[in-house]
Amino acid sequence: MLILIGMMSYTSFSQNVIDSTSIQLKKPIVRLVIKDLIIGDGFKKELGLITTKYSLLENKIVLKDSVISNLNFQINNFDSILNTKGSQLEYAKQLNDKLKLEIKKQKLKNKILSSAGLIAIGGVILILK
Repeated sequence: MLILIGMMSYTSFSQNVIDSTSIQLKKPIVRLVIKDLIIGDGFKKELGLITTKYSLLENKIVLKDSVISNLNFQINNFDSILNTKGSQLEYAKQLNDKLKLEIKKQKLKNKILSSAGLIAIGGVILILK
């Protein structure tokens, strides 16, 4: 117990921390540093805005590229439709020509049959008289 009481009666001390990192600048230099810091903060904000604008422009370019590829796809589709319609038109012309030829043949047959019929009727009339 005496040892404990004896230890409490002694005075103790601790180290005081001295901040050695503080720098003292003159007033004009401090103003320049503050201006530089403010300009730096402005540049950070401007960089953020420019980055946002750049990403928006990239998205816009991607959108334009997709629109262009879509339009090219539509052009290819329209070209294939035009080619198909052209071949259908050509086929219809060929069928039209064949039909005209068949009509001429049929008219010739009808003329021959009508003249043969007239000759037959004339022959029957001659025989009956």
